[in-house]
Amino acid sequence: MYQYTDFDREFVQLRAAQYRDQLERWQKGELAEDEFRPLRLQNGWYVQRFAPMLRIAVPYGELNSAQLRVLGKIAREYDDRGAHDLAKANAGLSDLTSLPDGVAHFTTRQNIQYNWIPLDRSADVMDLLASVNMHGIQTSGNCIRNITSDERAGIAVDEIADPRPFAEILRHWSTLHPEFAFLPRKFKIAITGASEDRAATFWHDVGLHVVRNAAGEVGFRVLVGGGMGRTPVVGTVIREFLPWNQVINYLEAVVRVYNRWGRRDNIYKARIKILVKAEGQRYIDEVEEEYAEIMAHDGAAHTITQAELDRVSASFHAPARPAANDVDTALRAAAQLDAQSDVDYARWLQRNVAPHKNAELRIVTLSFKRVGFAPGDATADQLERAADLADRYSAGEARVTHDQNLVLPWVRAEELPALWQEARKLGLAKSNVRLLTDMIACPGGDFCALANARSLPIAHAITARYQDMDELHDLGEIDLHMSGCINSCGHHHTGHIGILGVDKDGQEWYQITLAGSDGSQLSGAPAAGKVVGPSFAAAEVPEVIEALLDTYRAQRSSGETFISTLRRVGHDPFKAAANAARVSTARKPEAQTA
Repeated sequence: MYQYTDFDREFVQLRAAQYRDQLERWQKGELAEDEFRPLRLQNGWYVQRFAPMLRIAVPYGELNSAQLRVLGKIAREYDDRGAHDLAKANAGLSDLTSLPDGVAHFTTRQNIQYNWIPLDRSADVMDLLASVNMHGIQTSGNCIRNITSDERAGIAVDEIADPRPFAEILRHWSTLHPEFAFLPRKFKIAITGASEDRAATFWHDVGLHVVRNAAGEVGFRVLVGGGMGRTPVVGTVIREFLPWNQVINYLEAVVRVYNRWGRRDNIYKARIKILVKAEGQRYIDEVEEEYAEIMAHDGAAHTITQAELDRVSASFHAPARPAANDVDTALRAAAQLDAQSDVDYARWLQRNVAPHKNAELRIVTLSFKRVGFAPGDATADQLERAADLADRYSAGEARVTHDQNLVLPWVRAEELPALWQEARKLGLAKSNVRLLTDMIACPGGDFCALANARSLPIAHAITARYQDMDELHDLGEIDLHMSGCINSCGHHHTGHIGILGVDKDGQEWYQITLAGSDGSQLSGAPAAGKVVGPSFAAAEVPEVIEALLDTYRAQRSSGETFISTLRRVGHDPFKAAANAARVSTARKPEAQTA
């Protein structure tokens, strides 16, 4: 992990102190609401449907155990979700989802969110975060947001080069960049160093792929103009190879041209994807011209030196792990399991454990997708216990994933049985990674003022229905993604099955899309899913999902995945099944009286 310098620590602490002063002046009436609003947003403090929401930056997803414990402390002592019942009652919305107290939420962009921290306690939370080098800087606003990456960065077997040093250098460059503090709209960068895209780079404003040219030199393939929302667009490759040391200069050109020509008169057309789609080659040509101008005048200032790359890279060396004979052998021996005879353990090894570039180690995913919780929610106890697991089994490190789970990246192979048993006690060893219930979902109308419909009741209903592990493993890998509105925070466009909440005359309805792809190896080329028909009522959605899965079972060839079957046979059988499920549900007495 990147090691904060004295300057880094002082910077974060001063920012927390500055926020406390701003908060106190607002409380005294010395700052008007319109003056305080941009200041709190610059530190990740939103005001959502019922209460404030804090978004915390987790650069490229990496957390240490001390940070996990502080996140647990914040959840336990500051996140009062019990206030949700009172808030919804006051709003006359008694049917909203019941929620537990003390929960943090993992997002698809490797951030952490809390939804029930009162603003009058927000400065105390910022101080706690600063004590472990965390903050909410640039998690909001029309600026360059938290830079994300592959959760297997630096350890993946298919990696060309570790992208984390470059992500950290770009974080330094982009943080409080004066020229890019007020862009036409928010701006998101994702970077991957592996052959498989596990960071959904095609769906970001800028995607960076580490590549090697014919001479073996490291550089980047640069994609620009990806994004979801009302107009889903797959990013365009504008440079097949950019030397690694020029990435800041080139991004300066990319963002500068966007800052110059991006729409500021229409929020729905302000993202860079609209500019790239409208201008095409003209945009690319202007970026190249701007890049040439930068290189001719001040390119040396932002050309990354080998010494700087080496300095930052030194923070990302493999951590020291205890030698095998130094580990608690008694515990390990007591926990030995036979994968041949223990079906649950064998399935966990198959779904939740991935190979590591160090043959003695494994990458383990802790699943935060279970009955009774929103996808990606972690209780205070689970965060604190996950910190214990990280200390014991993963050199004190964990990583937030794009799929809203947590990864332990440094696990010894011989310690897998003991880890599995401890994770199972916490409810985090469900062997459902990349299966149907490992769904991505935004918080939806239970929290968000922008949402048209709730996501969480639908997620709960589907998760509860598909708890038979034999059935889940038989269905195989399926990406189900769900958003409560067209802003697509749940990445519904890229789901093999996508669910989008829509408003129809003040009522909650849901569109179903099929055959989306995030660009991963499983999903194939990135693509936005296609709507299968008119919207469905909430009660119909679980029945529609079951009809789609039944169609897959009937149509699949031996060993064929859901997405492969769908692409082979086409949408028509699935669309017919979905519409038939609507009719069937409407005829049920409980549907008629709902």
